[in-house]
Amino acid sequence: MTDTRLIKVNGDEIEVPSDLTLLQACEMAGEEIPRFCYHERLSVAGNCRMCLIEVKGGPPKPVASCAQNVRDLRPGPDGAPPELFTNTPMVKKAREGVMEFLLINHPLDCPICDQGGECDLQDQAMAYGRDGSRYQENKRAVEEKHMGPLIKTIMTRCIQCTRCVRFATEVAGVDDLGLVNRGENAEITTYLEKAVASELTGNLIDVCPVGALTSRPYAFNARPWELTKTQTIDVMDAMGASIRVDARGRDVMRILPRLNEDVNEEWISDKTRFIWDGLKRQRLDRPFIRVDGKLKPARWEEALSLAAEKLKTTPAERVGALIGDLANAEAMKALKDLMAGLGVASIDCRQDGAPLGEQGERGAYLFNSGFAAVEDADAILLIGTNPRHEAPVLNARVRKAWLASMTLKIGLVGEAADLTYDYAHLGAGPGDLPKAFEMLDGAERPMVIVGMGALARPDGRAVLRAVGLLAASKHVVREGWNGFNILHDAAARVAGLDLGLTPGEGGRDFAGILNGAQDREIDVVFNLGADEFDATRLGGAFVIYQGHHGDAGAKAADIILPGAAYTEQNGIFANAEGRVQMAQRAHFPFGEAREDWAILRALSDRLGAPLPYDDLFALRQALIEDAPHFARIGEGPSGDAPLELATLGREGPLDAAPFTPRIANFYATNPIARASETMAECARAMSGADKMAAE
Repeated sequence: MTDTRLIKVNGDEIEVPSDLTLLQACEMAGEEIPRFCYHERLSVAGNCRMCLIEVKGGPPKPVASCAQNVRDLRPGPDGAPPELFTNTPMVKKAREGVMEFLLINHPLDCPICDQGGECDLQDQAMAYGRDGSRYQENKRAVEEKHMGPLIKTIMTRCIQCTRCVRFATEVAGVDDLGLVNRGENAEITTYLEKAVASELTGNLIDVCPVGALTSRPYAFNARPWELTKTQTIDVMDAMGASIRVDARGRDVMRILPRLNEDVNEEWISDKTRFIWDGLKRQRLDRPFIRVDGKLKPARWEEALSLAAEKLKTTPAERVGALIGDLANAEAMKALKDLMAGLGVASIDCRQDGAPLGEQGERGAYLFNSGFAAVEDADAILLIGTNPRHEAPVLNARVRKAWLASMTLKIGLVGEAADLTYDYAHLGAGPGDLPKAFEMLDGAERPMVIVGMGALARPDGRAVLRAVGLLAASKHVVREGWNGFNILHDAAARVAGLDLGLTPGEGGRDFAGILNGAQDREIDVVFNLGADEFDATRLGGAFVIYQGHHGDAGAKAADIILPGAAYTEQNGIFANAEGRVQMAQRAHFPFGEAREDWAILRALSDRLGAPLPYDDLFALRQALIEDAPHFARIGEGPSGDAPLELATLGREGPLDAAPFTPRIANFYATNPIARASETMAECARAMSGADKMAAE
C-alpha cells in the first residue's frame, strides 16, 4: 500500500501519496502548474524551471516542483503539514523571469508557425509571461536538422527541454537524438544527419512543447480551428489505438492520438498518424463493370443487378466469400447473412490463413492478458512475432516494462530483430519451442505472445497445438492470471472470428476458395476488401469486389462496388484483446461510394431476399444477437474466462522451417498505406537508414 502524507497547498489540506512529485501533488489539489520539460511518461529532467513553486520553511528561493518528491518535504513547526504555494509574488516573479529567459533566442514567429494555436510556449507566455522584453542583444540561430520525411525542424525555436531526446531514448528505444554542447551553444541534433529510425517518430511532434518539431506532411495545410475533430479508433493494426481524426470538408488533414491507458496510452505509430494522404489517393468513387476485358464506369443499378444475377444463377457450392483486414463488424455481419441466405458455406475472414476460431473458445484467439498487463508480467516469451512491426505501441509497452523491472525475462523464438530491448534468442522454429518454454520456469506471471508468423503457415494447427500443450505445462493460465496471448496484425480479424466467419460444413477456407477459382470449381467470388493475397489466383472466377481503394482486389474484379474507408463510416471493431470499440465517421465517402453495410443491404434487395434490417441501429441489434459482447463497448478483457490450452490446435507433423515475420514492409501493409506517398517515402528513408547502419 502506498504511503500517504498530509500537505497544504495554498492553504488547503490534502492527503497525497508520498512518492508523488510536488508538481503532481499541486495538480491533485486542483492547481495548474506550467511546465515544458516535465512529461508524465518520461524521466524527470528539471531543466526548464517553469514549474517553480514556493515551499514554506524551505530554501529562500523557488523550488522546481517536478524534481522534488513529497516525501522530501520537512514538516512545519510542531509537526504541522508542509506548505506549498503556487500563486505568491515570489512564484509569479520567478515564472516571469524564466519565461523571459526562454524567449531570449526564440524567433517569436507565431503568425507563421505551424504550432500556432496549440503551442505550450505560446499559451504559457500569455498566462505567465511579462508584457515586454529587456533583451537587446542579437538572437542566436541554429541550423535545421534532418530527421526524416515525417518531422520538419526549425531548431531556432527549440528551448532545450529534451523531451524529444528522452522520448526517443526511453520510449522508442533509439539513440538517434541527443543534446550537444553547453550554454548558449547547446542544441538538439541527430548526430549523423539521418532519419530517426523508429516506427514511433511522429510522437516527437506531440511531446515538443514549441514549434521546433512539427509534422512535415501537415505543414501549412491547415490551422487547428479550421478542422472538424472526430474521436475514433485506428485500424492500421489489431491494437485499435484511440485516435482523433481532424478533417476539413472531405479531406482528412491529420490524425492524432487520444489518451487510452489500457490500449495505446498516448502514443500511436507513424503508420497510424501519417497514412491520411492515402485516404484520398487511388480511391474507388464509382461502380465499375468489366466489359471486353476493361473496367468501365457504371451506374449503381447496373452493378448491383449484374452482381445479383451472378449470385442467383450460380450454385451455392460454387460461390465463395473473402473478407479483408479493414472491414467493420457491421459489414461482416451483413455479408454473413447475405451468404447464409444463398446457402453459401465457403466464407473466410482469415486472409492470412491462420487456423484460429475453430475451437469455439473466444480466448483461443485473443490477447487474453490485455495490453496493459504486459507491465505486470515477469517473463514474456515471443513466438513467431516481431511486435515492433506488428504492434509498435505494444512493443513500446514491453520496453517500458523491461526498463522498469530488473528481473523481467524476455525470450524470442523466430527471426532475430532489433526490438529496442534485450531478449534471449531461444531458437528459430517449432523444434526450439520445448527448450524455449523453460524460461517460464518459476515465473509468477508468465506471458506467451504468439504471432501470425508462427500460425499463418501450413502446419499452423500443429504449432498451435504444441504451444498450447507447452503453455499448459508451465501454467501460463492460472487463477487470477491468463498469460496466453495471440497477437493479430489485422483490425478486422477478431470481430470476424467472433461472428463465425469461417467455412461452414462442406465449405472452403480462404486458400480453398483461391484454389477452387484456379481449378474452375468456384465460379463467383465476393471479395469484401481483401487485398493481401495474390489476386491473379482468382482468374478463373467472376469476382465482385467491394472496397475503397484500387488495389490488388480491385484489379482482379469484374464488378467493383465502391465502399467507404474507416474514416467515412460508423463501425464497430474488436481489437486483439477482444475490446469492442466504435469507429466514428469523420466525413462522408468520396463520389458515389457508400457505406459497406448499405451496399450489401441494397444487393440483398436485388436478390429478392432483403436483409432484415433497414438502418444501422437494427443491424447492430442483430449483431448483438449473434455475439452479445458487441454490446459492451470499450470493455477490456477479464482474463478469467476458462481456457483449455491442451485442446488448442490439432495434432500433426511440425515443419522444421523457421518462423518468418508476416510483415516485410511496415509501411505498406494495407491498401490505404500503399496509396500513401508519405508511407512510400518512409519506406525509402528507412531502407536507406538500414544500409547506413549496416555500413
